[in-house]
Amino acid sequence: MEIAIILLAVLICIAVIAIKFNNDQIEFPFSVKRQLFTAAERQFLGLIENAVAGEFRVISRVRLSDLLSLRKDANQKIAKSALLRAGSKQVDFVLCNKNDMTPVMAIDLVYGSGQNGHNTQRDFFVNGALETASIPHVRIKAKGGYTVVDIRECIEAKLVSLRRRQGKLPFGAQEKPSLIKAHNRPTRPLSPTRNVAA
Repeated sequence: MEIAIILLAVLICIAVIAIKFNNDQIEFPFSVKRQLFTAAERQFLGLIENAVAGEFRVISRVRLSDLLSLRKDANQKIAKSALLRAGSKQVDFVLCNKNDMTPVMAIDLVYGSGQNGHNTQRDFFVNGALETASIPHVRIKAKGGYTVVDIRECIEAKLVSLRRRQGKLPFGAQEKPSLIKAHNRPTRPLSPTRNVAA
């Protein structure tokens, strides 16, 4: 009986020592972030929510692979490569239909100096993927001074085709009159500037 008690005490000591050594090498080295959004993202989220006035749901930080699906007729090799690239890309905000959560528009904030991992240059993969899927993509420069009206106008300018399908905008109407009159439009020369081999 005494031997069993001594063995039990030794096992408890070994377990305590093992726990102390394992605490230094935590398997999940995480802690909670103080804030989920940057100050600019928080400000824009509020502006976007007020601009859409409850018409759409605003979802933040959506991966491109969660937003898009592959076409059935896509080449396997190209599809796999595109899916891997889409998994590493994200958009800052997505406007979704309130009823069925279908994506309506993607919105990205563009920082002037490339802060916080945001690209200042247009990402042609993201633009091409969203354009192919017929999802309007808006890039808004992150700066102070925007109003709800500014953001609403920016969103509405990209939603012309949706408004037409909803019957809220006639097919002949334009969102805003063009600054360039039809007869003053700049034109390119019809002949090429370089010689083309026949």
